[in-house]
Amino acid sequence: MIEIEETSLPGVRVLNPRRFGDARGWFSESWNQKTLRAAGLDLPDFVQDNHSFSLAAGTVRGLHYQSPPHAQGKLVRCGRGRLMDVAVDARRGSPTYGHWVAEDLSFENGRQLWIPAGFLHGFATLEPETEIVYKCTDHYAPECDGAVRFDSLGIDWGVDLSRAVLSDKDRAAPDFADWTSPFDWGQA
Repeated sequence: MIEIEETSLPGVRVLNPRRFGDARGWFSESWNQKTLRAAGLDLPDFVQDNHSFSLAAGTVRGLHYQSPPHAQGKLVRCGRGRLMDVAVDARRGSPTYGHWVAEDLSFENGRQLWIPAGFLHGFATLEPETEIVYKCTDHYAPECDGAVRFDSLGIDWGVDLSRAVLSDKDRAAPDFADWTSPFDWGQA
């Protein structure tokens, strides 16, 4: 059994897989296509799993995307530690274009975030030694890889942005207002 929550962005969902615990610990099905379909959520096929480790709390990665024809949907969870996971609607013409949601994902809460293609994705680590694990609906394509400046939309990342640990790519990314989205509403 799985609980699925709507967010303020159409298509972005929070998944709460059930955990079965005893004195040894717990077990959870982190992904089960049949269970999700029975709950009314039919996700695209996944073709790649990614696993990222961030040493320091306050590491911000994003906002990232892959443009068509290799746009990616992502099913994100936290394997260790805690993170603030963010999705931004980047579909031109969408009534929620530029709007964002942020979800607290942790090893402890087991929550997952489904982010469809056409959305920007990023996260900030809220604890040291945090791992993020996510499934993707398309393979990595460097020619389609892009980023938007993480602090250009007023997102509450849950960390002090003046001390954020960033990559050169994320530091140099264009502001959302100066960026032309490759995604169209209804076609992402």
